Amino acid sequence: MEIKRVGVIGAGQMGSGIAHVCALAGYDVLLNDVDPDALERALETITSNMNRQVSREKIAGEDRDAALGRIRTTETLGELGETDLVIEAATERESVKDAIFAELVPHLGSGTILTSNTSSISITRLASKTDRPEKFMGFHFMNPVPVMSLVELIRGIATDEETFEACQSVVERLGKTASVAEDFPAFIVNRILMPMINEAVYVLYEGVGGVASIDKAMKLGTNHPMGPLELADFIGLDTCLSIMNVLHDGLADTKYRPCPLLTKYVEAGWLGRKSQRGFYDYRGEKPVPTR
Repeated sequence: MEIKRVGVIGAGQMGSGIAHVCALAGYDVLLNDVDPDALERALETITSNMNRQVSREKIAGEDRDAALGRIRTTETLGELGETDLVIEAATERESVKDAIFAELVPHLGSGTILTSNTSSISITRLASKTDRPEKFMGFHFMNPVPVMSLVELIRGIATDEETFEACQSVVERLGKTASVAEDFPAFIVNRILMPMINEAVYVLYEGVGGVASIDKAMKLGTNHPMGPLELADFIGLDTCLSIMNVLHDGLADTKYRPCPLLTKYVEAGWLGRKSQRGFYDYRGEKPVPTR
């Protein structure tokens, strides 16, 4: 199963990053979003990030130019029917993903592989609502995609071996490393990472330490490059809460109960960097803790 053309659904931070690395690896990329402004911003971001790679001598200028020439955009989901592999990177809400696949499937060729970049939702359940559960996989990139080397590959219960091997080959061609995870809530990375972030929010909630103290303790005490609250702001507090809810609902264990303070921040619209306020306030020259 040779993959030459890749469709990416969603032109946000993850989708633009996935389009970036796929184009650099030599794939023809069709990037889709319902918002034309999002597509324009994505192309600007991809160009800026590739320029940074050129300036740091990570890639050659001619490779950048060739990669940018391989990316096309479309607001019409059905146009992705011409691709060999589709990577869905839309909002982390199951109802949104289900609606996207329902609209897309009638346009696909029989051999097209469908994948989702979901960070927590059941691959088996998503696949069961399509016409090709045997050609459906989880393809979970880490953020920021051009920098992070890991991709989690998650098989649904029906995923066949040919589909798995094709996706594994794509990961290798991207110059990344695959970690194979079973289809349980939040897979490997977020099953471990999100409860740690949630516990950091509990430490803040209970007054054990302030935002700056908690992040400093984890950066200097455990050699993490970012503190857990800074990382939560980078990921998006709404995404963190969504994954904790998936864990709590899917595993029925109270240790995964989202911290009420995390819920409160999301209800306030303080979602982290993307909204300019979260555990830090980003509206000034330097981030300032909000608690």
